[in-house]
Amino acid sequence: SNTVGVLYEDAVVPWLREMVGPNPYRTNQRWVETPGGYIWSPYLQPVKNLPNQPLTNIPERNGETGMWAEVSQPYVDIVIDNPPARSPGLIDRQKMGLPYRLYYSQVVWVDQIKTDSQGQTWYRINERYGSYRDILWGAAEAFRPLTPDDIAPISPEIEEKRVVVNIAYQTLSCFEGNREVYYARISTGALFNASGQRVDVWATPIGGFPIWRKLVSLHMSGGTTGGGWDLPGIGWTSLFVGSGVAIHSTFWHNNFGEPMSRGCVNARPEDAMWVFRWTQPGVDYNPGDRSVTWPGGTKVEVIES
Repeated sequence: SNTVGVLYEDAVVPWLREMVGPNPYRTNQRWVETPGGYIWSPYLQPVKNLPNQPLTNIPERNGETGMWAEVSQPYVDIVIDNPPARSPGLIDRQKMGLPYRLYYSQVVWVDQIKTDSQGQTWYRINERYGSYRDILWGAAEAFRPLTPDDIAPISPEIEEKRVVVNIAYQTLSCFEGNREVYYARISTGALFNASGQRVDVWATPIGGFPIWRKLVSLHMSGGTTGGGWDLPGIGWTSLFVGSGVAIHSTFWHNNFGEPMSRGCVNARPEDAMWVFRWTQPGVDYNPGDRSVTWPGGTKVEVIES
């Protein structure tokens, strides 16, 4: 079909409905109808715009003031409190003259509140795990406070649990005994880079692995200059391989059903959150991080067919 328009990064459009249509040579055949025309679904990230009433006080739990909060708007611009910037992503955006932003479904730790002379309430964002120690502020209405109920375990009385990640079909299934209780499309490690070169180190490891660490939120970064990544606020991270392979929330693409990652298992935010809550070990709200020794927690089986 003829091109009817162009959208640039961070443009927000109404998502009318998702449909199936042909896209040759790609597994993903889903398209989104917008008022301006149809867009291949991986190019759009589904978001909501749910502003929140700012809190007047940050709750205290386990003797520490702070709360987990989820971005509930398409994006929110962030201001750095302790320049110069330290994280590669923040440095790159500053060099390009772009605002630093957090996006819908990212999860962060908030530990202070302030109100400026214009009456705008701000939350201070101080990432707890994997941080480069950048201290940030964001408009409070963009963040939905998470409660202990949001993190509470699902079916903790069930002992026989396992997660099956199928590389061939790009799916994730959760089983209680032999009964499948959850199913989702995911994206595992991509074997080829954008230039078509094979990159075996990106492959998601095959085999059975127990979950050994879980974090409500983690700042992930790695790679090399020109080919690296720097992603703050990765929610619902369940690590199951010691080298850093995890099932985690993914806010930067919507191409689930095709390999996309550098070895991890990318999942929709709601899917990653469900798996995080259902699997063992359970995680306390504060500190929002737990590691277990061998034999570990719920087993993740990565299979090829």
